Amino acid sequence: MRGPYGFELNESCRTCRFRSAGFFCQLSPSAIKDLDAVKSLSAYPAGAVLFMEKQDSRGIFVLCQGQAKLTISSSEGKVLIVRIARPGEVLGLMATLSGKPYEVTAETLHACQVAFVRRDNFLRVVSRHPDVYLGVVRQLTTLYDAAYDQLRMVGLALSAPGKLAKLLLDWSITGEPTAQGSGIKFSLTHEEIAEFIGSSRETVTRTLSDFKNQHLVSLQGSTLMISNRAALETLASV
Repeated sequence: MRGPYGFELNESCRTCRFRSAGFFCQLSPSAIKDLDAVKSLSAYPAGAVLFMEKQDSRGIFVLCQGQAKLTISSSEGKVLIVRIARPGEVLGLMATLSGKPYEVTAETLHACQVAFVRRDNFLRVVSRHPDVYLGVVRQLTTLYDAAYDQLRMVGLALSAPGKLAKLLLDWSITGEPTAQGSGIKFSLTHEEIAEFIGSSRETVTRTLSDFKNQHLVSLQGSTLMISNRAALETLASV
């Protein structure tokens, strides 16, 4: 069924043509059947807030298509992007399991297709299916590792060029290899990149310009190409 924003809505995880290595995608048929019975599927435009930091947890959100940024903020209004969530990821998992408020704000970067499962229903499915429980453990382990990587980049990198170089290298892992280098589809503004590395928009703009002048990267439309990976790795290790 064709839904809003051009998505082909897939009501059942069992027949979804976008199945990947995500949380829901690797479960047993019986677990998927039970989750299908309690989930609701929605499409959101870019810039939609799925849930907010310190809001009481209602349940989990699973990204079927699209990307979302997860942020934390200070009382002074300073924002830090914790990570970019990609298709197959579960958002709000830790808060849903603990019953505590959401620890981050989740906002869509593009139009997204999202499955929502209420907390009581999700906990019931977890209790019935051991493979769902194991999937929860794997997801929490991934979140734990990602949080430490973000702390290392923001707190321990000595310079803005080093932080930006590490970020671009991390993104290039899932980029598209080409004859000119690794291609990264830019989905963030310079302001959002600054929020990712704990810097300012002006610093990001200036550093990216320096990288281009030094032929470390090049920009082809909305795709950033890494031309000199070795030089970026040197910067990232400083």
